[in-house]
Order: sequence, then C-alpha cells, then structure tokens
Amino acid sequence: MKRLRNHLIGIDQGSILMFSEFENEGRMWSGSGPRLRRRKQTFKEAFRLPPAVHVAISMWDTDGDTNQRADITAEKITETGFDLVFRTWGDSRVARVRADWMAMGELPDPDDWDLY
Repeated sequence: MKRLRNHLIGIDQGSILMFSEFENEGRMWSGSGPRLRRRKQTFKEAFRLPPAVHVAISMWDTDGDTNQRADITAEKITETGFDLVFRTWGDSRVARVRADWMAMGELPDPDDWDLY
C-alpha cells in the first residue's frame, strides 16, 4: 500500500491506441506465437516517487474464430512515465487495441529541499 499526503495527491490519466494492424496484415493480426507492443507514456507532470499505475483494455477488436488471449501491464514505472505493454500468444488474432491508464501518487511539494 502507498500512503499519500492528502494535499499532494496527483492523478494523471490517458488513452492510447496501442496498434491497428488488420489493414496492413501486421504481426498482431497475421502472426502467431508470442507477440507484444510496447508504448512509452509520459506523465503531464512528474510525481515525487513512482506512482501506482492502473491499465485496462478499453477497446479490442479480435478474430472470433481464434482464442482471445491478452495480457496488458505497466512496466518500467518512474516518476516521469512508464511503458504500456500488450501481449498476446498462440493463434490469437488481434486487429487493434486501445488502452486506458491512470496513475496516482504523491506530487513534489514546492517546500521540499533538494540538497544533493
């Protein structure tokens, strides 16, 4: 659990089209086996420490004739951003994915001193 000082809580959020590959027969749509897409996200303002980041699929378009496999996560979380990562595997055919994210954490206090 992260403890936050209530007057310094910051929340940032966004939505990103991770990929759209059915038009050009991209690997997520026409490939098989392990596949991933990584998208760097930058916060509008830096947090004091790495925040808690929640990610979710807000739209996905898949082939109904294959298994629907998906894993979405936030990786490499820092005070200034994170990597949004979508994975699929096997015979799954994913045409496109949009992901939403929300970061919540402590903001820097203007009264904090940075001595070193």
